[in-house]
Amino acid sequence: MRSFPLKLYHGAPPRARYYTKKAEVFLYIRLNILYNLKGYLNEYEVTGLKLNYKRVILVGFAFFLIITFWTAYDTVVPKILTDRFGMSQAWSGVIMALDNILALFMLPLFGGISDRCRHRWGRRKPFVFYGTVAAMAALLLLSAADYGQLKYISDAAVIDDGEALAAVYDSVADRELTTPEGKKFVLSNAFADKESFVSVRSEITEARFRSHVVVVTFDGEDAKEQTITDQSFKLIIVTPDGKNFYLRDRDTGKIDDKKIVSLKVQESGDAYLKEIDLESEYADGAEGFLKFKKVTNTVYTNFVAPARQEFIRLKTDEKSTYLIFFIVTLLVLLVAMATFRSPAVALMPDVVVKPLRSKANAVINLMGTLGGIVVLVLGMGFAFNNGAIKNTFRPYFLFFAVIAAIMGLALAVFMTFVKEKKWSEEADSAEYLIDGEPSAEAAEQTGSGKLSRSELFSLIFILSSVVLWFMGYNAVTSKYSVYATNMLDLDYSTTLLVANAAAVVSYIPVGIVSSKIGRKKAILSGIVMLTASFTIASFMRVGSSAIVMNIMFALAGIGWATINVNSFPMVVELSKHGSVGKYTGYYYAASMAAQVVTPVLSGMLMDKVGMFTLFPYAAIFASLSFVTMLFVRHGDSKPEPPKSALEAFDNDD
Repeated sequence: MRSFPLKLYHGAPPRARYYTKKAEVFLYIRLNILYNLKGYLNEYEVTGLKLNYKRVILVGFAFFLIITFWTAYDTVVPKILTDRFGMSQAWSGVIMALDNILALFMLPLFGGISDRCRHRWGRRKPFVFYGTVAAMAALLLLSAADYGQLKYISDAAVIDDGEALAAVYDSVADRELTTPEGKKFVLSNAFADKESFVSVRSEITEARFRSHVVVVTFDGEDAKEQTITDQSFKLIIVTPDGKNFYLRDRDTGKIDDKKIVSLKVQESGDAYLKEIDLESEYADGAEGFLKFKKVTNTVYTNFVAPARQEFIRLKTDEKSTYLIFFIVTLLVLLVAMATFRSPAVALMPDVVVKPLRSKANAVINLMGTLGGIVVLVLGMGFAFNNGAIKNTFRPYFLFFAVIAAIMGLALAVFMTFVKEKKWSEEADSAEYLIDGEPSAEAAEQTGSGKLSRSELFSLIFILSSVVLWFMGYNAVTSKYSVYATNMLDLDYSTTLLVANAAAVVSYIPVGIVSSKIGRKKAILSGIVMLTASFTIASFMRVGSSAIVMNIMFALAGIGWATINVNSFPMVVELSKHGSVGKYTGYYYAASMAAQVVTPVLSGMLMDKVGMFTLFPYAAIFASLSFVTMLFVRHGDSKPEPPKSALEAFDNDD
């Protein structure tokens, strides 16, 4: 059959755009033209669908500011709760779950309300504007509560200070405490005396051998040479002051209590032993046989940090004014954020036709990930270095102020350039031409859109999968800042940045691949990557290769991107025009339900069993989501027949 080119206006013709009544007349005419042309589409071949990336990027600024906030929230608030208020991981998890509890009913509620909104800005923009402004104000108030608490606990809120450690010891010396690994101890039994506790510092200098054979003479009455064969290079020299040196096992972290008097090593290929002057090696640094560097002292993280946390908890119990102020402000902040998340996310399906939503969602997620990267870069040593132990008690006011400013800039771009009403009308016109579905207003009036039994079961299984993979993923994101410090001796910002960077690189390719192989297959492959990364990360400890950990987080980032690009479009694919906000609410209610439970449950396991449970926990739930996704039969992207769909949204406005 003969093909012919087809060109449509994107909105009313230029003159009509300045006159409301004329614009309505042109829109009416255009809809009638599309209605009449629809019958000929099966007989004539027209050009394919094309995504307007500029529009989607502008719409994505709303998601950019949302993820900017949540990345800052998830990485900083857990540290405030444990470091400033002395909360256990379980109680910290309860507080971290508050936003998800609110979201269970607020996201579907405000998604539905925005479906019925008839504001002059559109259905979604008013919620984004007012919610963001309220959240920015509450974020600054939150930093005021943090600062007040810091002043109150100032007698202990100093790192590596003898007087502060003495106050901690006097208060909690006889209390039973718990190490990050879950082992119980009493401070007075763990240390010979108060002075030995007070002398502990957060960082210690260490050096690793480049030799398999080490001959050591330790201090003591029975001082004699001991030959140690170290095939795995596990032994590490540590020194608190550059004058006293000890051996530490890399795997266990245990430091030998006997001081090294002399040290001889056998270099590879040599038959003789070389005597090492440790003080000279320390002074020379990288120039000597041993390369010394400063690392986190495991004695500090295992004993001093839990003792200080208990001391701060007792102080907070005596006076909880700032804690109450913090929690109330946090609730206001979370309510403000919950009012506009569903409307902001629902805007993309409003302005993009169904076959293009996976590609569009890839762009939206890319924008969100960029927001997360901005926060993580700020949190690293380049700006605030929030993960460093030395900055544990630094006020967060400046950090929160910068986050609020970034949110404000993103909001300004969104409100200025997004033409919601115009773009939604154009999407309705194209959707009607493709599927024959009525516009949002017509669907609302007729009440159409009931799911079939098969579609309903698919929706249930999709939402069940969302619950399960969020159970695993959110456990890691909400607890990793604490886990990385205590279990890996890594800067959490760096590792999370690797994951986000990998996601950024993969979003667009994932969207393209998903449109070819289908959303379901793409999600299943993403789950496999996520589960594999969490499983391997379960075996990582202090001293493990940072490169391997970064690779695992990069794999997790790609897996999570693959899941995210496709899961939300699968849910809204089942919706009809006029109910996108409601189905967006369903999606986020499912994800938030998981995030209500998982910080508490994972926190309890970390408290009662040990911090090492975090990644096995995440891997189990991620693998369960693979099973539920196998039962999904609807919501996949419709295959695009080659050269047989309508060209749309190709103008650069």
